Amino acid sequence: MISNITLFSSGKFDLKLHHLLIVGILSLSFSISFLVRSQAADYGWELNEFDPFFNYRATQYIVDNGVNAYFQWNDDLSWYPNGRDVSQTSQVVLHLTTAFTYWIFGGGIELYDFTILFPVIFGSLSSIVIFALVRVIGGTTAGLFSALFFSVSLPLIMRGTIGWFKSEPLGLFFGLLATYFLLSGINSKNKKIAIAKLIAAGITIPLSISSWGGSQFFIIPIGVFFLTLPFVRSDHKFILWAIPLFTSIVVLVSLGFERLSSNFIFGLGGASLIIPTIFVIFCIFIQNKSNENKKTRNGLLFLASILIIGSSVLIINASSEFLPLPSYRYLNAINPFLTTSVPLIDSVAEHASTTIQQSFLFHSILMIFAGLGIWLIMKNHKIKNSNFIKNDMILFSLIFGLIGIYVSSAFVRLEVFASLSLIMLASIGLSMLIKDILNNTESKKFRNLIIKFSFISGIIILLVIPVSFPSNGNWVTAAKSPPTILNGGTAYPVSTNDWLESMEWIKNNTPKDAVIASWWDYGYWISTLGERASIADNSTLYTSVIEKLAKMLLNSPEEGWQTLRDMQADYVVIFVSGQRLAVDNDGQALYVLQGGGDESKKQWFIRIAEKPTSQYIESDGISGTDSFWNDTLLGKMFPFTPLAYVNFETNQQSATYQPGFTPIYVKDIKYASDSNGPLRLVHASPSFNAEKGQPMIGVFIYEVNKDFVPTK
Repeated sequence: MISNITLFSSGKFDLKLHHLLIVGILSLSFSISFLVRSQAADYGWELNEFDPFFNYRATQYIVDNGVNAYFQWNDDLSWYPNGRDVSQTSQVVLHLTTAFTYWIFGGGIELYDFTILFPVIFGSLSSIVIFALVRVIGGTTAGLFSALFFSVSLPLIMRGTIGWFKSEPLGLFFGLLATYFLLSGINSKNKKIAIAKLIAAGITIPLSISSWGGSQFFIIPIGVFFLTLPFVRSDHKFILWAIPLFTSIVVLVSLGFERLSSNFIFGLGGASLIIPTIFVIFCIFIQNKSNENKKTRNGLLFLASILIIGSSVLIINASSEFLPLPSYRYLNAINPFLTTSVPLIDSVAEHASTTIQQSFLFHSILMIFAGLGIWLIMKNHKIKNSNFIKNDMILFSLIFGLIGIYVSSAFVRLEVFASLSLIMLASIGLSMLIKDILNNTESKKFRNLIIKFSFISGIIILLVIPVSFPSNGNWVTAAKSPPTILNGGTAYPVSTNDWLESMEWIKNNTPKDAVIASWWDYGYWISTLGERASIADNSTLYTSVIEKLAKMLLNSPEEGWQTLRDMQADYVVIFVSGQRLAVDNDGQALYVLQGGGDESKKQWFIRIAEKPTSQYIESDGISGTDSFWNDTLLGKMFPFTPLAYVNFETNQQSATYQPGFTPIYVKDIKYASDSNGPLRLVHASPSFNAEKGQPMIGVFIYEVNKDFVPTK
């Protein structure tokens, strides 16, 4: 074939045309991934979301003070007055990897700029790693398909856009790399190479988990895969030392990380890897001692007993917890029925359950080709002497696929695993389908050639549709949105300096020892950009503190002020988002407040504070009642008051709330800068004075009036 033409020879290596094709497609995949992930830079060159700001500050600490100081660091700007043991509670490998790569490749670039690019680079490199992984499972063609699919996968792009200096891009990179090393090592015919790859896999797995806790879900399919090996592999002598070698390296390396040694090794995560490894050893021993005709039966009976015992242990552990349980969000992924039982978990947008509409948007055509892949894998498996893929690789692809789809059903955030699963299965299915079409012996007939060309053209069209249509909601454009710091995470695709300017105001106009209270979303911005201590932030280390903040916001002004004093807060920050209408009322600016700020989160404040929702929220689930506006500190902090209620469909107006009506607000600062009340407004961000028809991204900073005397 033309693809096998040798272009260049050097010793035993021959550079052939198909090698150039592979390099070209991988380069294209990397480039597409890089460009798609970089779209948000059109709005501004900033870190995106909340966590990246802490990760940047932690990396800066390493760069400025060294690695040893980092492991001794107690961050006194987080969770005032408790502080935060950073190495015990953080993604250590993310910070270390970034610092080391910055020292090597940073050159003259600022660290802040380097961290903005970091997720794009590692996210794009992952397209090459998944090629290597899927190539081991299903061949080169399947690997190339997977690289292309990875570069445009919407869930993977959304969790790794430019500025997304969070856990997922590096965690997925290491997780895919570890899985590749493991499968490649198991498949290697060279003992020395197998040992090297298994050790590399054992080292990389802890790096992945320490980068992103969600990488523990790579362990589940690996553990289940180990349970199948005694039944699908005949080289038991190899398996008998290879699997324990991998697991022992994972355990040993994990002991070097504080967080992993306590939460992973001696918890359910470690058990899901260690127990299958022990099973492999004993199952092979049982099979070796059994008659030839009873090997499989005895092995399966032993597996059934292990599963029964394991299930019993899990049930007992649920009540006694003699094994450390993973955090609630990981348990939620294993058991999706837990989704709505903890308001604090449910209040996080990325913890929302995946809807059917979202799944179709995220995966669409990949679902079809993944189903086709499963069917073709099972069909080919029945063909004797098939040299397409080995039995163990068949099982791993199916195990990984089904488990990935299952765990992703709990959280939108975990849709990355559904994407990886569908990419793997769809790539294998497409490669098998195209191979069958092109290798058909009747292909010499002109009529069949036309049919096959049309069939392949149809496949290409199906694959192009989700990356092209609709124009403003396809896989490429749907991931384009402003960095959160520029629009506050609101529904408005705009760039403003409201948050940046407000954080700069805090840094320049408050005492260095000032303590800032806010809803926990904004804590990292306050400590990193404002350089002041925050009472709570996104690490959610002390949920009781978050609950106390929610109660403070919903309490009466006097009670809320006392809570702020008890928490030693000097200032409190709130965020209100909406839009100024294009018309005024006798020169009075009119606003609609439903943009995604604290006005849209107050229903979560109420649930977390365990307050009666009906007392503070109208039947539409978002409009505040009179009790909210008059009796709560949060209602008083909002510098707005409802003027009237309007039904925009019928143009009807009402002085009181009616179902289907939207509240219209006017400015009303209850606690002015010279107020004698519990708070004093000392800063309002620029868009508080937005022009007609423009979004309002309002950041308001109040000083706690320490001279306030509550009425008795």
